[in-house]
Amino acid sequence: MEKEIKDKIREIIEIPILRKNIELVDLEWRRERGGWVLRIFIDKPGGVTVGDCAKISEMISKILDKEDLIHHSYVLEVSSPGIERPLVKKEDYERFKGEKAKIILKTPISGRKNFTGIILGIKGDLVQMEVEGKVWEFSLDNIKKANLQPKIKFK
Repeated sequence: MEKEIKDKIREIIEIPILRKNIELVDLEWRRERGGWVLRIFIDKPGGVTVGDCAKISEMISKILDKEDLIHHSYVLEVSSPGIERPLVKKEDYERFKGEKAKIILKTPISGRKNFTGIILGIKGDLVQMEVEGKVWEFSLDNIKKANLQPKIKFK
């Protein structure tokens, strides 16, 4: 049921968000200590502002009220994906080619589930990544979680 609601929410909000020249990066629909939370992550070139988040939050609220999908109380949060942006879509692996990332697999390969290295891109449905001088390929279906791991420089 939770996955169905999440998929339906994505389906009805993605195009309106894109029309505002903003990308829907990911969304979470989960029960937390205080109740249900719908967390929306958005981005655009140059990053999103607090104003962007407020504008998208208001728009999503109106859409969800009209569609009447959720029949209990919940908290809506809209924010930037942050510095460790999740890699969710196939296109993310091409877009962030050359960047450092961490990938966690559902099923281990060579006894490992966690890989941190440089994204080399995508070949069909396989993500290619260089880890410690070796090239690995991961099926998109086997990726549980993936995030950028940017280098932070302090002056």
